[in-house]
Order: sequence, then C-alpha cells, then structure tokens
Amino acid sequence: MTKQSFLKGTIILIVAGFFTKLLGFVNRIVMARILGPEGVGLYMMAIPTMLLLLTLTQMGLPVAIAKLVAEAEARNESYRIKKILAVSLAMTAVLSVIFTVSLVLLAPIIATTLLTDTRAIYALYAVIPIVPIIAVSSVLRGYFQGLQNMKPTAYGQVIEQIVRITLVAVLSLAFLPLGIEYAAAGAMLSAICGELASLLYLVFLFKSKKSFRFRKNFFSTIKGEKKTFSDLLTIALPTTGSRLIGTTALFFEPVVVAQSLALAGTATVIATQQYGLLVGYVVPLLTLPTFITYSLSVSLLPNLSEAVAQQKHTLVHHRLEQAIRISLLSGGICVVVLYVFASELMTIMYHAPEAAAMLKIMAPFALFLYLQGPLQAALQALNYARVSMMNSLIGAIIKTGAIFALASNPSFGIIGAALAIVVGFVLVTMLHFASIAKTTGFFFHIRPIFKLFLLIVLTCLSAQFFNDSLFHSLSYTIRTGLNISLSACVYIAGMFALRLFTKEELRLFMRKK
Repeated sequence: MTKQSFLKGTIILIVAGFFTKLLGFVNRIVMARILGPEGVGLYMMAIPTMLLLLTLTQMGLPVAIAKLVAEAEARNESYRIKKILAVSLAMTAVLSVIFTVSLVLLAPIIATTLLTDTRAIYALYAVIPIVPIIAVSSVLRGYFQGLQNMKPTAYGQVIEQIVRITLVAVLSLAFLPLGIEYAAAGAMLSAICGELASLLYLVFLFKSKKSFRFRKNFFSTIKGEKKTFSDLLTIALPTTGSRLIGTTALFFEPVVVAQSLALAGTATVIATQQYGLLVGYVVPLLTLPTFITYSLSVSLLPNLSEAVAQQKHTLVHHRLEQAIRISLLSGGICVVVLYVFASELMTIMYHAPEAAAMLKIMAPFALFLYLQGPLQAALQALNYARVSMMNSLIGAIIKTGAIFALASNPSFGIIGAALAIVVGFVLVTMLHFASIAKTTGFFFHIRPIFKLFLLIVLTCLSAQFFNDSLFHSLSYTIRTGLNISLSACVYIAGMFALRLFTKEELRLFMRKK
C-alpha cells in the first residue's frame, strides 16, 4: 500500500478537493437554477437531518480508525489492523439499521413540527438510503487515511461529485412536474448516487490492495475483541460528541431560524427562501477554502498520531505550524475575494445579488473557520478529543442562542442568523487554539499574523480599485474573473515579499518526500 509524506498527501487531497469544490459549485448552480431559492431551501432543510444521522451512524469511527491504524502500521501489526476494521464494520452496520428505521418513522414529525414546512418530508425520505452507504465508506476511508494513503479518499471525492453533477439536473427536472418539493428530493437522490459510486470505488480498491484476507474468519475476529472495541470507543465517543454537537446544532439551526423569523413576522415561504439564500448560496461560498483545511486535517491526524506514538514532540510542533500557516495563507485571499466581489459572485453564480449583504458580513471572519478543522484534528491526534467536544458544545450553545436572539428581532431578521453563525465559528476556533496552546505549549508568533493582516488589507484595497476601475468594456463575468485574477496575483506577490512564504519553502513543499 503506497504511503505518502504529510505534504504530498496534503497536496493530493488539496488538488482533489479543488476539483471536488469546483464540481460542487457547478452542482449547486445547476440546482439553484432549477429549484430556485425555495427549492434550495427545502433541500437544505433536509441536510442537517442527514448530517445528524451520519454522525450518529459513523460514531466518530473514521477518526478512531485512522489513528489506531496509523499506530498499528508504525508497529507493523497487520493483524491488529484487521481487527480494527472488522469491529468497526460490525458497529456501523448495527447503527445504520437503527438510524435508517428511525428516520423512516420520524420524518413526518421532523418536517411538520420542527421545520414548519411539510414539503420538506420528501427530501427527508430521499436521505434514507445514504445512511448505510456512508457507514461502510467512512470505515474504508479511515483505513486508507490511517495508512497515510490519501489517494483513495481524494479520488472517491471526485467520483462522488462527477456522478452527482451528472444526475442532479436529470433527477431534479424529472421530478419537477410533480412539484418543487419532489424536485428537491430528486436533487437529494443525486447525492446518494454519488456516494454509492464512491463506495463502490473504495470497495474495489480495498479488495485489490489489502495485505490480508479480510473475509476469512471475519466473525471469529470480532468475537471477544473487547480491547479493540474499547480502544475505538475511547477515541470515537469524544469525537462523536464533538461532531454530534455540531450536527445537532445544525439540525436545530433551520428550526430556530424558521421559528425566529416567524416571531419577527416573516411568512413561512419567505423564511424558507431566506434560509435557502443563507445556507444554500452564502455558506457554500464561505466554506470554499475548507477543501484545503480539510485536506490538512485528514493528513495531519495520522501524521501527528504517529509522531505522538514515537514521542517526536518537535515534529508535532512543526506539523502544527505548517498546518496553521497554510490555512491562514490560503484563507486570506478567499476572504478578500468573497468580501470585495460578493455582489458579482452572487449574481454570476446564482442570479441572487440580494444575498451579497450576508456574504460581506460573514467573509471578514472566515479565517477563523478555515483554522477550525486543522486545530480540531490536532486535538484528536493528541488525545484531547474530549476537550474539542467541550469547545464545540460551548460554541453551539452560544450560536443557537444568538440565532434566536438576533433573527427574532425584525430589525435583523436573516442577517441576525448570519451574524450568529459567525459568532459560533469564531468562538470555537479560539477555544481550540487556546486548548492546544495550553496542552502542548505551542504558540504562533504575532509578527506573521500582523503581516498577514497587512497583506489582506492591501490586497482588499487593490481588489476594490480593480473592480471599480478596470475592464468595464468587457462582459460582467469576464471582468469579474480578470479582477479576481489580478487580486490573487497581488496577494501572492505580497505573500513572498513579506516572507510569509518563501521560494525555499515552496520547493520543499513540492518535493515528494
């Protein structure tokens, strides 16, 4: 099984993540054009329920598997890896049955009582097949990541998006004559088909690449494996707690937003449209750079786990510094583009310039969001998953309370929900960083932070000048693309001029080892 270095594995995931995000945005644009804000709102109302079920089904096992497999691989214990996989699959199989049945029974109550829009039930029903699919694929992804082989995860993401984007228009348009709610369910089915294609690829790769006979004595491998079960739960439960808090908060988010907007005097249909603009248009743009930070998180977890197992404390600090610096530098240019070109992006992509105000409010604070993933992965690798869980709990409680307080105020409305979401991810990121600093003694120098802030401000001013002054004779889309490209060039040049990233580091970053 091919193993990559930390940087090479990260590059593979970043490249795949870029194409995945690009395809994902094409998918969202197609879906937005077909469904409109109301249909996207119905689709997005089902997403938190899906994420909650998937979190409960996976139970934090991908992280636990990656960590334990990395440690077992470092000790050359292939028999231990087989036990980890067998126990994990047994656990996820049982959980997927339980939660699949639960969704069948609870979907009417969720749609009618909590989401305040009975039409969301069709998208909820469409979610059902995805639970067992993700249950198995998450175990296989954790296995490959533990071996520090990031190619299966990367290629699986691309396959999933290709299948989804191929089918989203077909299925949405096929169901559209029946009503917008059926079209939203069709869009959800396209996502399920994509996940199934990704799973089939992972299964094929696992069968052809594994170094042991997995099905032989499968049930005897599981029997009596209390230690493996305990080791998995020790890591998985706090990780599940952290993710469960996030997905539970996300599950209640449309509920709280809908109820708060109702208190503010917003009609149900308008509230659904506004929520669709926020979470269907604005948030996906805001989370665009997270394919980079997700790649860092996935690579960081097994690398840090291996370094901790070998007691290489200097390497731990070095990997943390690398991950944080890459997250900040990649996120900085995205903050500039999202803030300065908010109206242009919303118009070109979604024909929804009215959503630009929310994007402008949230964009300046997005750097905190981009740091959150790597910091959480570091806490999990360092055996502080419980600390990460508590940080997430505090952030979720405050965010939910802020949504209710602000969105229910008629003077804020949906803008209040956007502000509350910002408060949530800023708080959680600060808590994660404080926890790592306290437990490891790690700190990040102020000087690079000041340089980055200066670079963002200067690039922002340059981008605004370009947008106001250049290429007005060209079409709207081409003018925006050229101005964004010029802004990126200014940012990259400034990054090297301020020595936030050097040519020597670039050459090192591009090496295979």
